[in-house]
Amino acid sequence: MRKLLVATHNQGKIREYRELLADLPLEITWLDAEGITVDVNETGSTFEENARLKAESYAAMTGLLTWADDSGLEVDALGGQPGVYSARFGGPGLNDRQRFELLLAELAAVPAKARTARFRCVVALAVPGQLIRFTSGVVEGLIAASPRGEAGFGYDPVFFLPDHDVTMAELAPEAKNRISHRGRAAVAAKDLLHTLLQQDQL
Repeated sequence: MRKLLVATHNQGKIREYRELLADLPLEITWLDAEGITVDVNETGSTFEENARLKAESYAAMTGLLTWADDSGLEVDALGGQPGVYSARFGGPGLNDRQRFELLLAELAAVPAKARTARFRCVVALAVPGQLIRFTSGVVEGLIAASPRGEAGFGYDPVFFLPDHDVTMAELAPEAKNRISHRGRAAVAAKDLLHTLLQQDQL
């Protein structure tokens, strides 16, 4: 069975992707399982560029079909920031709570209706020696005035979903995976993999 390398060290992501891709004829592996300790520098200015960097680099290192993603939060009142710097917002050494508290402080004077934002994710699929392919997912919302919920991670406690009247951190994992940016990009990537397998292009 052909291997699909998911370019992450995150065991939570691996569990999610294994469940999502269980019905495809692929063996899901990841960086640690392949003995890869090199971290690719995410120097791109867009999510697509960073996903491409990781997918192409790890595919070249291993010769494996490779899946890589990049995602983050775009806040309109901040000109689309933190964007690709979401995990580094405010500089090194901050934890998730400190980052979203900094975000709330920067938006303190912004009225509720103007606090529009979105989570965006791009998945890159790299086949060694072939063109790279992309899928993406977006979920729209608002930045809440204060955090709510204990689930999720990152900016989830302050990302409010008006259609559901909850923050992302108040959703059960199954519900979050159905509507999240990462879930949507992953489902589209799975569909693409299925098509490529049917067409014998992998």
